[in-house]
Parts: sequence; C-alpha cells; structure tokens
Amino acid sequence: MATEAHLDPTRKHDFVFLVEAVDSNPNGDPDAGGSPRTDPVSGQGLITDVAVKRKIRNTVAMLNEHQPKPGYDIYVEAGVALNSQHERAYTALGPKTQQADARTWMCQTFYDIRMFGAVMSTGKKPAGRVQGPMQLTFSRSIDPITPLEIGITRVTPTKQEDVDAFNNPTEDKKGKETEMGTKHIVPYALYRGSGHFSAPLAARTGVTGDDLAMFWRAFQLMFEHDRAAARGSLALRGLYVFTHDDAFGRLPAHTLFDRIRIKQLHDATARNITDYGPVDIDETGLAEAGVTLKRLVDPNDAFPRPLG
Repeated sequence: MATEAHLDPTRKHDFVFLVEAVDSNPNGDPDAGGSPRTDPVSGQGLITDVAVKRKIRNTVAMLNEHQPKPGYDIYVEAGVALNSQHERAYTALGPKTQQADARTWMCQTFYDIRMFGAVMSTGKKPAGRVQGPMQLTFSRSIDPITPLEIGITRVTPTKQEDVDAFNNPTEDKKGKETEMGTKHIVPYALYRGSGHFSAPLAARTGVTGDDLAMFWRAFQLMFEHDRAAARGSLALRGLYVFTHDDAFGRLPAHTLFDRIRIKQLHDATARNITDYGPVDIDETGLAEAGVTLKRLVDPNDAFPRPLG
C-alpha cells in the first residue's frame, strides 16, 4: 500500500493549524505575571513555538510509555540535565567515541532531536549541533484578545502557623482562614499558527514515515492530555497539511498559507469558532502545481452540510 503523502519524509510539507482557547490561558508570559502573551501593538494573542513543542514532546513521551519502541526518547525532558543526555551516547558507544558518532546516536535515540534539532555543544562530552527539519512559528490570534485576571480564594492557607493563629488569635497575630490568588484567562480566542518540514534536513537526521505519523498523531492529541486549571478548554480546531511532490517544494509556503482565509471580526466578541464562519480554502491549481492538501482536522465540520 502506498504511503499517504503527508507521511512521506522525502517530500516538503507546510501546514497551518488553528487553536481555540475558551476561558483558558494558552500561553502565560512569565515577564507579565503569567498573563496571556499579547502583541502590545495589535492586541492579538500569541502562543510561542516552544509552548507547542513542549506539548508535542509530552504527548510523544506518553504514547511511547503506552507502546514503547526504541528511538522515541525525549531529549528536552523535565528534571533531566541536558549534559547527562549527551553522556548517554558516549556510554553506549564506548570510550573512543567521536563527536560525529555521538551526534548520530543522539538523532537515532531522541525523537525531538530528529524532528526539532538541538544544540548539544555543552558539557565535557558534547554531541554537536543538529538542525531540525520540523519548525513551528508563533501562533497569533485572528482578532485582539481580552485577557482577564480572575480573583480566586482557597479555603485553607499554606502555613500551619496561620491556621493556629486564626483559631487562637492574639493582638499581634490574627492568622488567616483562606488564601487569595488570581488566575489569568482569555474568554475566547482563535489562534492561527504554521509549520514547515524540510525533507533534505530530515534525510540528515534520519526521520522516517513513522516519525511523521507520530508527529501528526501527537499534534492532534496534545491538548487532550494537557488539561490544567488555567488550560481547561484548549482545542485543535484545524490542521491543514500542504505536501509538495518533491523534497524542495513547488510553491512558496506563504502563498499556500494565503489560500486559507479566516474572516476577521476586528473586535473581541467571538465566543465560538462558528462566529467566524466557514474557513475559506482555495485549492485552485494546487494539483497542477504538484501540491496536495490533507485536511487532518477541519473546523468546517462544525457547520451543517447540505443534503444530497
């Protein structure tokens, strides 16, 4: 059976994705107290490429725990020093290991190095640098967002002495019964991002069709297992993959992305993806140019289809 075009690592792929946030904080800014990232000029919300890659890494790790197979370890992993990951290559290959050999071993062992690349030039046993074939952009909301700061309370304080002082107050210390806090949300926003896959770079790192299948699966699942108090309702609403019939591409990526149009409302009143209307996709001349479009997730499915 022939491999589906979007799973072929010998072809160039460019893709557009849509992320919906409802009463959630899709990507907090640590420099702004955790409030949603915002373009100060346009008021549009932002989601960094790093935030999306983190979710993909976590999902790949989770899938590999369920069905383990070699080559799907995660390099950038919470609680693990990067230099210790480099040392694994030298331990596995022996004392006479060269840096180029270590780099090859790292690509074979770690999924996120094969896909996203890594700078592994630190530590006493460096493994060089890898330019990854899969790159993502920042995601930007279609319209300006309205970040809200919501006050919350907790029924118990953090410190035992505050509880004791509340139950037995003195003139010097009254204690407290609750803790006050805040959480940041976006009432509603639809974000649009894009990504690129380079077949020539994939050949250098050893990306396979199974790797691409894992990427698309993890991309579609990444919000389903990343729920948190501040991310209760994030959803992947669209995923469109343009696949060229060769390794270097037939049409510039930006011209392909321009074919996917979402109507701007120019205000922050949207509260559902259907408020934007159907996504308009122009497929005219794609096949003749050697490009196919795969709709892995399509928000237009939310609209009633005509009978017949």
